[in-house]
Amino acid sequence: MKWSLMAFIIGFLMDLLIGDPHGFPHPVVFIGREITWLERGLRRIFPKSPGGEKAAGGLLWLVVVFTSTGIPLLLLWICHRISPWLRLAVESVMCWQILAVKSLRDESMRVYDALESGDIEKSRHAVSQIVGRDTAALDDAAVTRAAVETVAENTSDGIVAPLLYLAIGGVPLGFCYKAVNTMDSMLGYTEAPYRHIGFVPAKADDVANFLPSRLAALLMLAAGWLLRMDVQNGWRIFRRDRLRHASPNAAHTESVCAGLLGLRLAGDSWYHGVLHKKEFIGDPLREIEHQDIPRACRLSYATAFLAFALCCVIKMLFLL
Repeated sequence: MKWSLMAFIIGFLMDLLIGDPHGFPHPVVFIGREITWLERGLRRIFPKSPGGEKAAGGLLWLVVVFTSTGIPLLLLWICHRISPWLRLAVESVMCWQILAVKSLRDESMRVYDALESGDIEKSRHAVSQIVGRDTAALDDAAVTRAAVETVAENTSDGIVAPLLYLAIGGVPLGFCYKAVNTMDSMLGYTEAPYRHIGFVPAKADDVANFLPSRLAALLMLAAGWLLRMDVQNGWRIFRRDRLRHASPNAAHTESVCAGLLGLRLAGDSWYHGVLHKKEFIGDPLREIEHQDIPRACRLSYATAFLAFALCCVIKMLFLL
């Protein structure tokens, strides 16, 4: 556990310093390829019916979770048999690759830079890299809103949840969570052709993020207090709007962010050419502006540091 705590700290610092370099091999890419390969194969094997596709999705979920948890566990065991120092190095790199603190900021700030340049097409392309919705028709305010929303939501499932699972179960559980989250991102849609095959991945992701999303919201409120934001309004909007989403988890940090910044987020969006009706989150106390993206990033960073401190305490408790 001491080695795991050291790797946890080193991995977090690596993420802050390095982020996610483009072109560097990333395990989530391989998880994504496994999901795609299994989806194609299982669709050919299982009946093309709602029940058959749900069964295919369930089997896909089991295989991806097993490999994503088992392979890191085996690699760490082999490394430890060779040298504890080798295990520390490998585990630190794995922790770094599970986290997304700096990369979330970097990608959202690319949207900010594009907006500031006045190039709406460049802005739409930049935001399309970090959101799942259709972006071709978004105007300046909608692009800005989408970037703020994704920073708020991904602070939970890209930062707080991975930190929590790393603290509880180390790298194997951390990669297990990343696999569950990636399957939901790739398959968890309500429209064809994913409606049935993505049923199990979507529900599993809801379960995996139930506690982390609520913890992330509370930590974000604390971060807002540290940053001298409107915590009273953040708490009010959180209590009122945290369940205004099709997902039982997605609106928790989004509602806190909306309240702290005094914005109205969410609303109707298009996904794969299909209009999804969504309730608004927050009150429009002012118009959204480009600067709300770096404000959301500062809020995300402060939340990440609070979550990291809490998770270090959790890991140290396992040492007692």
